Amino acid sequence: MSRRIRSRELLSAAREAASLTFRAAPVPSVASLVVTLAAAVVPVALAWLTKVVIDRLAADEGAVAGPAIALGCTGLVAAALPGLARFLHAQVGRATGVVGTDRLFAAAERQVGIRRFEDPAYLDRLRLAQEGVGGVGVLVDGAGGALQGTLTLVGFVGSLLILSPAMTVLVLLAAVPVLVAELLLSGRRAAMQWDIEQVHRREFFYGRLLTGVQAATEIRLFGIGPFLRARMLVERRRSNEAQRRMDLRELATQGVLTALSAAVAGIGLWWAATAARRGELGVGDVAMFVAAVTGVQAALDTLVASIASTHGGLLSLTHYVAVIRAEADLPSATAAPAATDPAGPRVGIELRDVWFRYSDDHPWVLRGVDLTIPHGRSVALVGLNGAGKSTLVKLVCRMYDPTRGRILWDGVDIRDLPPDDLRSRISAVFQDHMHYDMTAAENIALGDPRSLDEPARIEAAATRAGIHDKLAGLPRGYDTLLTRMFFDEADKENPDTGVVLSGGQWQRLALARALVRDDRELMILDEPSSGLDPQAEHEVHTRLREYRRGRTSLLISHRLGAVRDADVIVVLDGGRIVEHGPHETLLAENGHYAGLFRLQAAGYQGAT
Repeated sequence: MSRRIRSRELLSAAREAASLTFRAAPVPSVASLVVTLAAAVVPVALAWLTKVVIDRLAADEGAVAGPAIALGCTGLVAAALPGLARFLHAQVGRATGVVGTDRLFAAAERQVGIRRFEDPAYLDRLRLAQEGVGGVGVLVDGAGGALQGTLTLVGFVGSLLILSPAMTVLVLLAAVPVLVAELLLSGRRAAMQWDIEQVHRREFFYGRLLTGVQAATEIRLFGIGPFLRARMLVERRRSNEAQRRMDLRELATQGVLTALSAAVAGIGLWWAATAARRGELGVGDVAMFVAAVTGVQAALDTLVASIASTHGGLLSLTHYVAVIRAEADLPSATAAPAATDPAGPRVGIELRDVWFRYSDDHPWVLRGVDLTIPHGRSVALVGLNGAGKSTLVKLVCRMYDPTRGRILWDGVDIRDLPPDDLRSRISAVFQDHMHYDMTAAENIALGDPRSLDEPARIEAAATRAGIHDKLAGLPRGYDTLLTRMFFDEADKENPDTGVVLSGGQWQRLALARALVRDDRELMILDEPSSGLDPQAEHEVHTRLREYRRGRTSLLISHRLGAVRDADVIVVLDGGRIVEHGPHETLLAENGHYAGLFRLQAAGYQGAT
């Protein structure tokens, strides 16, 4: 559905564009303005100098050397100005692109949680915002062209008024429908781009599947490439059809406008020729009139095209303005309360009557959860898929706020803590951990970028995760790139250019990334060994058991043998806590946990 953009949004975008331009490139911006002013004056000067030369030649009186030299010099300036203008505009465009992109992604980072990034409308706006800030250079060109066209128009209109006020009015009136039509077209094109943004996103999704390594094996094994390609092409054709209709509309409109401009020019030439035959105009006057009519129409064309371009650029930039000025998805405290002083009491983390659902239209994921994660103790969450375990973790990390209830850390509501302060207390390895196309050292150091300058910390974390020997044995050790994505054809067979790890090795690397944050108060381990073989899983959990001793930790696993040593095991079912206690106590109660544990144990015993 088309989105209507209000005039207030366009004005806001215009102010942002001007501020961005002069902040990012003040000197090139001023120089560009000076060149624009010169480019506006030069055509008028050329026309008048041409008239003077022709009049003097026709009358065979007066020196022509001075005006001829001035005409030649002005012509040289006219020839040099466009190249200089393009250079300056390019400098401004590049500088504003850097500053604007930095501001855009900084604004995206300011979102406290992840709800915005699950909103298709926000993602569409974010992509259009990237295009908008990338087109600030075009916007600068359009604004400069509009200024140049205006000044040139004023000069030629003044000249034309001297010769024929009536023709001046006719030429100006003919420009009105051109301007209105161009503005309407730019608005329609902006609306069309908004309408097809989801189409572009789906096309990109299918294209990424077809060319990415993550899905490559399944696509080839299941033979689904043609199916995905057909889906991608359907989206491309939808986009093409929308743009074709827009192009046809523009072609028809501009054809009518061109015919109108040609008719006005024809009328003007007929009038000038008739006036010259009657002796009302001299040869120089006719030349000046032709140049003035041509100049006025050219200036009007430049002005209209520039206004339309600027209008379109501003429409695009409204998305950028909306993103950088968007309120955070969650309220954010700016200073930590005194109660969170490191010397204060360490109670732990408490969830009090926590309810959560993703929207009013979704079912409850958590229902009245009361849970304490005592300081220095380990708590394990178990339950079937969809029980709410990972959602609870995201609430503790404050990726969302509870729909109802509170989460306290040492007695302070985490909503009253600055998000950066809260998250600086937490380290985590998630089930859906990331693979970064970087070096092994960088993949680990991203857990705490300060460790990039401390190789010993990185190696210690890798050792605890059981991945040190593998990384040390790579062609370039920890400096080996863990990707095959960034190399040209000549390098692709060179083993030193990049190594791809196995799934289990990537999981150990993600664990090392969490362990490099070894001074954090809470360690979250969400299925930290799901991709490991039994021997590796036993090794990792043995290491983690030692590491967790005396630390606050939250462990999630479907493999109940991995959580049996936790101080407290909490069983979630349907978003509620149905059991909690130590392993032996829960077995003795012969409830939900005991049934799941014995079911898994029977499976292993049956396998032997």
